[in-house]
Amino acid sequence: MQMESGHKSLSYDAAIFDLDGVVTKTALVHAAAWKEMFNEYLKLRADRDGEPFKEFTYKGDYLPYIDGKPRYQGVKSFLASRGINLPFGDKGAAVDEESVCGLGNKKNIKFREVLGKEGVSSYKAAVALIKELKAKGVKIGVASSSKNCQFVLKSAGIEDLFETRVDGVVSAELGLRGKPQGDIFIKAVQNVGSDPSKAIVFEDAVSGVQAGKNGGFKLVVGIAREENDEELKKNGADIVIKSFEGVTADVLDKWFKDIK
Repeated sequence: MQMESGHKSLSYDAAIFDLDGVVTKTALVHAAAWKEMFNEYLKLRADRDGEPFKEFTYKGDYLPYIDGKPRYQGVKSFLASRGINLPFGDKGAAVDEESVCGLGNKKNIKFREVLGKEGVSSYKAAVALIKELKAKGVKIGVASSSKNCQFVLKSAGIEDLFETRVDGVVSAELGLRGKPQGDIFIKAVQNVGSDPSKAIVFEDAVSGVQAGKNGGFKLVVGIAREENDEELKKNGADIVIKSFEGVTADVLDKWFKDIK
């Protein structure tokens, strides 16, 4: 009964978390895998076609074109920024195929190789907040563009914290649109029996806070782990924090109530 009364005292009843960079320390692993894959490809074009080599960088390329987006959408977005037009290819494409899918699949292999060597760790303060919210009856979901979401959750030992998982695999099965559309967050909140007007989204990517806002969520919290506070605010975050340190269910309740 205590849990029930605690739940009723809060103004929200659900919280949907992005995964990489929000709950787990995998965002930089993704970025490193993208950088390695694209720089290999850009060097190939330079050597073979005589194109000038311009290195793929984290701030110049990963954050604006890749971060938060489904894998193949990220490939297309970056290639378009460089004026490179490749066939989409098949999702089962070999990693040496010069197509959107081939490049995306090569990135995924690099990502899993790094995780296999280094393992997955989570942000302790994020996990502590999730556990507190669950104890107060708040429904918890994870929504991620990544098709590696379940693999990462299992590797980090936190899969059981979430009542629903809407990721790149589920999105492909259901035909959900990727970020910045709000589809995956909306599906996750519906899966736990709530509504965006009564829920909170936690995101570290610009495309993700846009998705939370586009999904009609009452409170969108941006996590600025990469000093991108202003970008997150400009694109839909109601509140921006550097980390989850000091964030509690009651602090979230105050933020939630302050949103008009």
